[in-house]
Amino acid sequence: MSARRHATRPVLVRLTEADLEPVATLEDAHGWPTGGSRGRLAATLADPATAVFGLMVGETLAGHAVVARLPFEAELQAILVDESRRRQGLARRLLEVVADQAREWGSERLLLEVRAGNGAAIALYRRAGFSDDGRRRDYYPPREAGEAREDAVLMSLPLDRA
Repeated sequence: MSARRHATRPVLVRLTEADLEPVATLEDAHGWPTGGSRGRLAATLADPATAVFGLMVGETLAGHAVVARLPFEAELQAILVDESRRRQGLARRLLEVVADQAREWGSERLLLEVRAGNGAAIALYRRAGFSDDGRRRDYYPPREAGEAREDAVLMSLPLDRA
């Protein structure tokens, strides 16, 4: 705990069930559809086939990423950085630790899907070596009433296991 308390730079930590409230607070603050799903978040944090990493600045969770272990692959299920901490390399750092975890599991590829309109995230993933694998048409629900559904871009990163 003292490493978290005295840190001025983000400190990477593996999040657990004890970190449910900071994770839920971060997601709620950014309009993620977590309403009423604290049980889902708690299950994710407790799942041995899932790793949740966070970047702590003092006692504040500045960002988190969730990766799930699949039979031959791993899937990046979520990555979120607080708006006040964006453009500081935190998402890249989280993506690196997720890829390292997938390699440690022996995964062949790291998969993800992202909203087609999220240009910043797509650019981050492409810089990290991800390539486009396809699209899911009209996958994401509208963010606001009256908007259209949005496509998901499917991407993957081959993982060397050396």
